Amino acid sequence: MASLEQEIKQKSFASEQVKANLNVLFTANWIYNKISSFLKPHNLTHEQLNVLRILRGSHPKTMCQKDVLSRMIAPSSNVTLIIKKLKTKNFILVHQSEKDKREYVISITKEGLSLLKKLDQVFDNEKGSLLKLSESEAFHLNALLDKIRA
Repeated sequence: MASLEQEIKQKSFASEQVKANLNVLFTANWIYNKISSFLKPHNLTHEQLNVLRILRGSHPKTMCQKDVLSRMIAPSSNVTLIIKKLKTKNFILVHQSEKDKREYVISITKEGLSLLKKLDQVFDNEKGSLLKLSESEAFHLNALLDKIRA
C-alpha cells in the first residue's frame, strides 16, 4: 500500500497533525468506496445498510423513525426516503403506531435479515482486505478515533 504522500502526490505536510487529519479523511473515503463495491450488487446504499443493521439490532422489536435516525452514522441522512426505499424492496415493514397515530413503527423483514446475513458473510470474507489490522491494532485505532471525537 502506498503512503498518503504517494496516494495524493504531495511531498510534505505542514505538520503531522495536518497529515493525520488528511489521512483519516482519505482513508475514510477509501473504506467508503470499498464498502460501496460490496453493496452495489445488492442495490443498497451505505445509509440503507445502516438502517437495516439498526433494525436488526432491535429485532424483533419495532423502532420509530426518530429513534432510527438518532442511531445513524450519518444523522443528516434523509431517513424518510431511506425507509421508503427499503419498504419498496420488502426489507422492512412500516406500520402506524398504536400509541401515537402520528408516528410510524418500523421492523425488519425476513428478506432484510436474509440480506444482512449474506452481507455479513461478504464482510467476513473481505475483512482482511478492508482494514488489514490485527485485533490489537484495531483496538488502539478505535481508542485514538474516540479520542479525536472527545
